Amino acid sequence: MMLSHRVGRACHVLVLVLCLSAAEDFDWSANNHDSFYYGTFPNGFSWGAGSSAYQTEGAWDKDGKGLSIWDVFTHKKGKTFLNDTGDSSCEGYYKFKDDISLIKELNLNHYRFSISWPRIMPTGIRSDHVNEKGVKYYNALIDELLKNNITPIVTLYHWDLPQVLQEKYGGWQNISMINYFNDFANLCFERYGDRVKYWITFNNPWSVAVEGYETGEHAPGLKLRGTGAYRAAHHIIKAHAKVWHTYDTQWRNKQRGMVGISLSGDWGEPVDITNQKDIEAAERYVQFYIGWFATPIFHGDYPQVMKDFIGRKSAQQGLGTSRLPTFSSQEKSYIKGTSDFLGVGHFTTRYITQKNFPFNRGSTYFSDRDVAELVDPRWPDPGSEWLYSVPWGFRRLLNFIKTQYGNPVIFITENGVSEKMMCTELCDDWRIQYYKGYINEMLKAIRDGVNVKGYTAWSLLDKFEWDEGYSERFGLYYVDFKNKNKPRYPKASVQFYKRIIKSNAFPNQREVENWKMKATETCSTSNQLLAAEEQRNTAANILRLIHDPLTSHMEMVTEVVVPTVCTLCILISAVFLMFLLRKRN
Repeated sequence: MMLSHRVGRACHVLVLVLCLSAAEDFDWSANNHDSFYYGTFPNGFSWGAGSSAYQTEGAWDKDGKGLSIWDVFTHKKGKTFLNDTGDSSCEGYYKFKDDISLIKELNLNHYRFSISWPRIMPTGIRSDHVNEKGVKYYNALIDELLKNNITPIVTLYHWDLPQVLQEKYGGWQNISMINYFNDFANLCFERYGDRVKYWITFNNPWSVAVEGYETGEHAPGLKLRGTGAYRAAHHIIKAHAKVWHTYDTQWRNKQRGMVGISLSGDWGEPVDITNQKDIEAAERYVQFYIGWFATPIFHGDYPQVMKDFIGRKSAQQGLGTSRLPTFSSQEKSYIKGTSDFLGVGHFTTRYITQKNFPFNRGSTYFSDRDVAELVDPRWPDPGSEWLYSVPWGFRRLLNFIKTQYGNPVIFITENGVSEKMMCTELCDDWRIQYYKGYINEMLKAIRDGVNVKGYTAWSLLDKFEWDEGYSERFGLYYVDFKNKNKPRYPKASVQFYKRIIKSNAFPNQREVENWKMKATETCSTSNQLLAAEEQRNTAANILRLIHDPLTSHMEMVTEVVVPTVCTLCILISAVFLMFLLRKRN
């Protein structure tokens, strides 16, 4: 939906958002969305980039790895764009030393990656089997990072549940996952905890719950509307708490590490700040998103607004109890305070207005919120259909977290933008603009007093993008997926990000503009080299086409990547040549 006409008079101001009124040191009514702040990040601020196992490793069935739910999901036709899979992806399993060289070239302080549960426990059950070849791979990765003075930040669960646990127990719908996940985490602490000091239990559990068990867009592809997401989230929160307590009681004194969770959340801004219902709807949108998980972890229970809305709608349906599960008093105490830091993934913002969903049309997570999401058509949207560039929302979300959860230690664990285009383009000026805007809003939030300790660009490499396959690219480095060697090429954003890291600041307007200019100059040469390589590949395909025009033209069309205008011309010429050959025959 597009933004209504009333946004013109209302969109850029937030006067009061219920519980946000306590944020005395942040002016929610200020209209300074376009201002840029030149300043310095704190000493010791950590700069990094991220990845995840299924999206980058490939080697899906090598060296004793078990099946994950994503292996099974992507091998079913129609589940992903063009039926793409992560079977080989970036071949990170074999190229991790090359990738660490890229990380070192960027001068990153940390690298965030995830451990594939089925790679080290093929069935997901420790007593069944521990795959030592998988254990060895992550040992080698961690050691290589440390040898290059790069701090590993390790995610335990980035969506690749062992398939056996899904088949036997129903995955995160089943309470038994709590103990199985704890066993897996405990093994990781045991094998890697002497070197890993930053652990993330779950990455973006909102997507695991909603897209895995409500909409079915993601693995395991279940559509348990109105109940599945809440039940999965309930077990994930309990599993997180148990792992935190396991580390706290068994490993903390020996290893001196930290355990947190990475929560994703869009910011929600009221469409009309004169309309109390819109103000409440925006608050509700954020509480149903990041608050769903953060509020239990920091305060011991679900947000009151979730309990009220889901409880009321459940009663209207004639249900005896709420579809939102409840925590016992003992569970509330056990869960509260189980995060040494909060990982925050953030990409975009929505305008929010009140919208009533009648209960008799069926209940879902989305209809339970009673909100409508709107976007401003002026917001840039270069890639993913959901991802609009709205930097000012980032600062507001960070101040919300500061106020709601007692100003916790924050690491930005995901922030970045995709492109969705046929042509290869290493001069990604839109990504430079995105990073410039979002990182600057983070700097403003730090100036506001938000306790942000590090930033992770998402992502290091182009990679498999879940149900979107390889149609969207988030990487600082371009990966040529059509080449069996999966070569990496730096985009312009590499040079720009590298200069931010080196300066640990946005020094002044002239220098920042100079960064962008130099980054663009550098990428032009890389673009030409990559285009030449892809043109050679295209020419080879054309020769094959000429030899056998009738049987191979469809294969060529699916295999050739169209990288530049020059290559497009070659392709058009080839199709024309094919037409002439067929006509002659």
